[in-house]
Amino acid sequence: MRYLLLIYEEPPATPPTPEEWAAMMPEYGAFTAWLNERGWNVAAEALQDVSTATTVSLRDGQRIVTDGPFAETKEHLGGFYLIDAPGLDDAIEAASRIPGARFGKIEIRPIMDVG
Repeated sequence: MRYLLLIYEEPPATPPTPEEWAAMMPEYGAFTAWLNERGWNVAAEALQDVSTATTVSLRDGQRIVTDGPFAETKEHLGGFYLIDAPGLDDAIEAASRIPGARFGKIEIRPIMDVG
């Protein structure tokens, strides 16, 4: 079963320093290695800050493009992992190992099979 693990975080008052990023990245590398060892890793990406977002909608045949995210929320989507795990319990185990779970939330969404 494929699951999307969405990493949500509250934006910090100040962006992480290069040293803080350097300290956190090995943790994500270790988590990715853990997924790879199980054959569960399909894809993973970190997203740029929400301030770089562009939202597109179509109303009455007219394209509307706005700067910023779709919704004003307290938490921002910071990245994701797409995994192929045996079941939901395994996806929950994987989500609990994401370093961002310590200070944010991980949303687990099953992928809909439309084919």
